This record gives sequence, C-alpha cells and structure tokens, in this order.
Amino acid sequence: MVKIGDVELGEFPLLLAPMEDVSDPPFRALCKAQGCDMMYTEFISVEGLIRDATKSVQKLDIYPEERPIGIQIFGAEIDSMMRAAEIVEEAKPEVLDINFGCPVKKVVSKMCGAGILQDIPRMVKLTEQVVKSTNLPVTVKTRLGWDEKTQFIEEVAERLQDVGIKALSIHGRTRKQMYKGEADWTRIGKIKENPRIKIPIFGNGDIKTPQKAKEYRERYNVDGIMIGRASIGYPWIFREIKHYFKTGEILPPPTVAERVAAAKQHFAHSIEWKGQTLGILEMRRHYTNYFRGFPHIKPYRTKLVTSHNPEEILDVFNQIEERYSEVMSS
Repeated sequence: MVKIGDVELGEFPLLLAPMEDVSDPPFRALCKAQGCDMMYTEFISVEGLIRDATKSVQKLDIYPEERPIGIQIFGAEIDSMMRAAEIVEEAKPEVLDINFGCPVKKVVSKMCGAGILQDIPRMVKLTEQVVKSTNLPVTVKTRLGWDEKTQFIEEVAERLQDVGIKALSIHGRTRKQMYKGEADWTRIGKIKENPRIKIPIFGNGDIKTPQKAKEYRERYNVDGIMIGRASIGYPWIFREIKHYFKTGEILPPPTVAERVAAAKQHFAHSIEWKGQTLGILEMRRHYTNYFRGFPHIKPYRTKLVTSHNPEEILDVFNQIEERYSEVMSS
C-alpha cells in the first residue's frame, strides 16, 4: 500500500499531474471517473493567495468526489510560502504540494518553479519551513536539475526527505529541456535504489501508453506514475493503464459517443465553474485532443473554437457524434 502520510493510495497509484489551465475541477472530474487515484490542482501563486487574488483563490475549490487531492503552490519567498500554506490548510486538501518543476520563463525568472533548482540550499530551506508551518503532509514535484550539468536529483531527494516531505514526484527532464527530448527515468530509478529513501517516489514524463506504463513500473521500481499531457482530452488513459496492469489486454479506445459525452460534460462544468464567457474560451484548447484522429474534423473544430454560443457548441457536438459514430467504428 502506497501512502502519503496517512493518505492511502492503493498498491500502485496513477496520479494526475498539476497542469496550469488544464487540471481544474471540470477536467479532474473526468480523470477521477476514469480511475485516477490522486489528483493535484493547477499550481497556485502564493503571492496571489496571500493577496486574495480571485483567480488564485478560486483554484482552491475542491469537490467531495475529487478526494484524495493535493493543492499545489509555487513561490520563492519563505514568508509568503508559509502564509500560503496556512491558507491552503483551511481548504482541507489531503496534501500540500510544492512546485519546483515548472519550466516556464515567467515563473523561473522569479526563482519559482524549476528556477529554484539553481539554488538547492534555498530550495531545501523553503521546503523545511513549509513543512513546519502546516499539519498537512507536504510533497514536492521537481525535475532532474536546471541543466545537464546540474542534475543533483539524488542529493535533492535525500535532503528533501530529511526536512520532512512525504513523497516526491520527479519529471525526468531538466529545466533546460523544457518538454523536448526523451524523459530520463534512469535517474528516477537510481533514487528508488537508494536505501536511504523511504518516501514514495513517483515518476513523470512520456507515459503515453499502457505498455510504457507497465515497462517503466517494472524497470524503474517507482511507487506510482504521474500522468500529464497524455491525459489532456484523453482521461481514458487512466482506465486503460489499470486494465492493462490487471489483464495484460489493451482496451479498445473510447467510442465516438464516449468522446462526445466527455466533451459535453467538460464543457458544461467549465461554464458552471468559470462562467459562460471564460468557460467557453478556456474549453477551446481541449477540442483538438477530444477529437484527435477524426478525419476531416477541421470544419467542426473551427466552429467549436469560434462560437460564443453554448447552444451552437452543443449542436456541433451532436453533429460530430452523428457523422462519426458510423465512420469511426467501420
């Protein structure tokens, strides 16, 4: 049984990676329904939280069916991180996660996210103070290092464990790589081989198929797998991996009806949570993924990303289902 503090996650949990503008409550609901064991919110700016910024505070929203869930924060100042940890605790998640992995320039330029990989002592000190300031189990998500010359992840894992984190998720790339090249899981595997490491280690990066999930589970002996980009517009990845682990069989892909139903649910919840204008705008990034591989889908997708009318969008969903149900099954 894999546990984060007292939070039980099963024998080999599948985790939804925190993704900005993606892993919000409407999307998380779909992933949970497909078997995701542990989810994280979008990352939240601690400066936004302590200033009561509407967008940051809204990201604290948690619904009962989502649990267990972790709220992820990012920041560079110890005082701000500690104050934000107190705010997060009031939202009552199961876990507080610190983002030390985001590679985006506007984040790292402030020594937040992966930026702090340039100053490991500060990273450790900041983590230690957050651990001390909350009763929640604290976890960390990070990368192998800042660049190929500064991959100190084995040392970082030990030091973060020593100051009290309860689990570590590692993306198998450096900040310099961004999302390019192949994720290097060998470094993640070495951490699992370290007899000093007692906390769960979750691997992240390039898991796109059930076969690869099983291969990496067995090869690198991780305690669980965190899935990010492969789940966007395809929450079924979680059920497919679990089924393959259990039976060795590849599930057939979701039907057109399942894809349309998921898109409709996502759309409806997005409007409900964000309001009509923002809900419609922020759904547009998902349509390509829901209907990826559909032949001649462009005219329908164009309508989806240009319409501001919910009824028109729902009508396009119905047209897609009507046209492609027979085409995609033949």
